[in-house]
This record gives sequence, C-alpha cells and structure tokens, in this order.
Amino acid sequence: MGYEEEYKRWCQSAYFDAQTKEELKEIAGNQEEVEERFYKNLEFGTGGLRGLLGAGTNRMNRYTVRKATQGLANYIHQRKGSAQGVAIAYDSRHYSVEFAKEAACCLAANGIQVYLFESLRPTPELSFAVRKLQCIAGIVITASHNPAVYNGYKVYGATGAQITAPVDKQIIEEVNKITSYQDVRTISEEEAMQEGRIQMLGIEMDEEYDRAILKEVLSPVVAQKQGKELSIVYTPLHGSGNIPVRRILQKMGFENVYVVAEQEKADGAFPTVPAPNPEDASAYKMALELAHRVQADLILATDPDADRLGVYAWDLESETYQAFTGNMLAAIILEYRLKQSVRKAILTDKSTMVTTIVSGGMGKAIAKEYGVSVVETLTGFKYIGQQMQIFEEEKTQEFIFGYEESYGCLIGTSVRDKDAISAVMAVCEATAYYKEQGKSLCKQMQHLYEQYGYYMESLGTVTLDGKQGNVKVANIMQKIREKIPRKVGTLKVLEARDYAISRVTYFPEEQTQKLTLPKSNVLYFRLEDDAWCCIRPSGTEPKIKCYVGVKENTKEEAIEAAAQLLRIVEGWMV
Repeated sequence: MGYEEEYKRWCQSAYFDAQTKEELKEIAGNQEEVEERFYKNLEFGTGGLRGLLGAGTNRMNRYTVRKATQGLANYIHQRKGSAQGVAIAYDSRHYSVEFAKEAACCLAANGIQVYLFESLRPTPELSFAVRKLQCIAGIVITASHNPAVYNGYKVYGATGAQITAPVDKQIIEEVNKITSYQDVRTISEEEAMQEGRIQMLGIEMDEEYDRAILKEVLSPVVAQKQGKELSIVYTPLHGSGNIPVRRILQKMGFENVYVVAEQEKADGAFPTVPAPNPEDASAYKMALELAHRVQADLILATDPDADRLGVYAWDLESETYQAFTGNMLAAIILEYRLKQSVRKAILTDKSTMVTTIVSGGMGKAIAKEYGVSVVETLTGFKYIGQQMQIFEEEKTQEFIFGYEESYGCLIGTSVRDKDAISAVMAVCEATAYYKEQGKSLCKQMQHLYEQYGYYMESLGTVTLDGKQGNVKVANIMQKIREKIPRKVGTLKVLEARDYAISRVTYFPEEQTQKLTLPKSNVLYFRLEDDAWCCIRPSGTEPKIKCYVGVKENTKEEAIEAAAQLLRIVEGWMV
C-alpha cells in the first residue's frame, strides 16, 4: 500500500480516533507532509522508538506506541515472562503519560503484569526498578534531550540495561510481524487496574533508589560538613530530575540549593530553552543569572529524563563560571573516587572502569594510573550496561565506574544506565572534598590537566534531512570505506577500525586483525600524537556524528588542534 492510500485509510477507518483524523485533515493537499508521515513505518530500532509527535505511521502517537508494545508483549510470551512483569516510567514530554498508559494497557490486555510509576520519574530509576522487581523488561517514554516536538520509547531488558543483541533483533522481528494496527490488543486503564494487571509504583521505590545511591557516598562526613557552606544552583530544565535531585542533596546534607524557579515545573514545551539539553550552553542562561546572584560554587543541570548531567563551576582566577564537558566531569568524579577508594582500601585487582571508544582519553589515563582496568565499548550506554552484566556473570572483573562523552556516567551497580542523580551525588561530594582543602573544582581540573596532559575532544553533527537523508548517510559511509585515508590533515593514520566488518587495519604495515566488539556502522581512526577521530550515523535520525580527540601540552594548543581536526573530518561529509 502506498503512502497516499495509507493516509486515506487513517482518515477514514473507524479504528483511529477523531483527534487523529482532524490532525490529518489539516494536512490534506500537502503532499510533502503526507509523504513524510506515511512513506514508512516509524522504525523500532535497536533501542526502541524515537520520532516526531503526530498522526501517521512515521510519527510517535498512541497507535505506533501500541504496535511496538504488542511486539514486545509477543516476545515476552515467547519467553514465558508474563508473570515477571514490565516496569514503565515516563518523563515530562508531551504525551509521555498518555503513551505510558497506552503501553501499560496493551501489556495488561496481553495478560502481562505492569508496574507503572504514579508520576514522572528519572530513567535511571526505571532501570533500578526493573532489577529490584525482577521484571523481564522495562519501558521509558522519553526522547532524552531532543526538542519538544519529539518523543520516544526505550526498552530495557531483565538486567536493567537497554536491550542489546540478540534481544533487540528478536523484539524488532516481533514488532515487524504486526502488519495491522487492529491486531494490537488493549483494554481500558480502569479494567486493567480492577484486574490488578497494573500496579502503581511510588515513594517506596523512590526510597529504595535513594538508599542505593547514598550507599555509594565515600566521604559522608565531609559532605555533611561542607554541605552547610557549599552553594549549589540547580535546573531540571522542566524535566523529571527536580524532586529526586533535591531529595538526594538534602539527604547528603547540602543546605544551600537554589532551584531555577522558571525551569522548575515539569513542562513538555520546554518554554525557556531551545532544547532541554545540558550539553547546550544556551540551556544555562537562567541558571547562570541565578548563580551570580547567590554566588554559587556549582551549577547543575539535568535533561528531561535525568540521565544526563551538565555542570558549571566557579573559577576564582578568571572570575567566571567554567563549563565542564562530559569528559571533564567524568575525569573529576573518577579521580576523586579512585583516590578515596585507595584511602579506604576497596580497590581490587578486578576493579574495572568501562567507557566508550569515543569518550575522552583523560579518564582512561586516570584509571591506568590507579591500576584500574579499562574496557571500551561501542558508543551508547547500553553497551556499558551489557559489560556490567558480563562482569556479574563471569566474576572476573568488578565494575567501579562507567562514562560516555555525552554527559553520562554511572556510579555503583544498582542501575544499568547513565544516572544523573548518582552523578549529582558524586560531583557534589567531590566539590565538598576539594572545598575543604581550599580548592575549587576548576582548580582541581587544572591540576588534572597538568598531571595527565591537555586532553580535548569535540563533536560535530551533520544532518541530512528528508526522505533521502538516510540514503545520503549510507553513501558517505561507503565512500570513506572504499578509500580509507592514510592521513587526516597532517596526522598519520596508525590504525583504521571498521566495526561494520569487525576489522582493524594497522598502518603502515597494512596488517589486519579481527575486532571483538559487536558489529556496528562505525569507522574509527587512531592517529599519531595521541589523536583520534570517529564517524558514525545516528541510530534514530539521518545524521552523521563526527568525534575527534587530541592531547597537547597547553589548553590553547588543544583547543586549536581539536577544532582543526573536526573541520577536516566534517569535510568528509560533502
């Protein structure tokens, strides 16, 4: 069936509600818009769904959510996991609560037990709940830090981590088998509640989650003492972090916490920011204004589902607030926790840090300095969660810390995804420790640069919109594969890794070796002088992400070298 016929079916079928039909009537005659909405089904990818909100097969709406959930339900029945149940959480985005209830009612109609959070919660608490309740799966309705016009649907496995191979492919197969929306089962929320198929999760799970985080505090006395002095500004960016972040800080003893009032309320329109992204400097405008007024030591920002944390800290020398990248934040937290772990004699020869191939080099250097093993994964925290499960099963390594460059890190093993709430705990504890020593977080970061070198990373994203966007992305990747560069600018390529074919080639010998990480459409180049670059298509959008990293002797040299390297790599996208 062509897109025009599918559009007419949605407009005429009694299955689709009046609101959906009204929205579709408004685009009648706009062939480009009709085609974009109906030329394909919104793909259930390796992590779930993500897309623009709206009516149509290629949009996030109640019908595409139901279809995805029916596929998940069919998978669960095959694994005889109905009684184990599925936990569901959601953030502050438009229709998040409605989509969560649609998923819950579909699962209930399929005879699967559902544990639904009573109100919005952070994504990491969903991961925690899956493990605590021993569920077979979990669902989070979120589009992370994307603009307000998006929403998404992420699936977690029984380990509490996002699904990975082969489970992801098995669920995708079940979703793709559903060819008609009428094949999807659902019942009313009232009926599901009466039958006991939906149980609500609330404060009891919050308290369990808090206890797990607070167990990871290494210097509680210092936190309590300096908590009376340290001044913190926090913005949840209209998301789910507001209550849990403030609750954890209060329990740790931090008394001077100022929340940005204009960004405190949960609001899926995110009216005060272009995008609710703690990686974006524009998101901090109001937080910086408040920080200057109250003379804060620290600024914290979490994204809508509170798995990412952004940080600014006051720099006494420049008398400005300095932004910390995800890699800088990870380095600060890691070095502090390793230092305290040595003091408490809790490191072992199995202690291991897990990070991704595109994350910053300083964290890896710090781990090696302390004798901690480093395991690298593909991009995406789901792979870090997967490694944690392998460690647990094989008992040959012990997870102590995980991070990725995109403002995500994890402390402890109770959660299997990046966790901004535990990251808040860790960075505030570290800040309190250094404050007691008369040092700011910026001063400590400078100390790390002097000790380990000026590592600098940069990321560029090239977007290729429209129906042909994914075709263009594929052509660019193939073009580079066919002619692997021997130099990137003036830097020689020492090795080229093609994760799509699981092969690394070493230069100048041109010797090859098999890669052990899962296959993925990623090209990575290790360059001379501790530099590197990597390109990979986005898993959910027609974009190519370009990552680069350098190590230099001064901050200025590092900034210039990273910028120059990124310009060269982005030039490949033409």
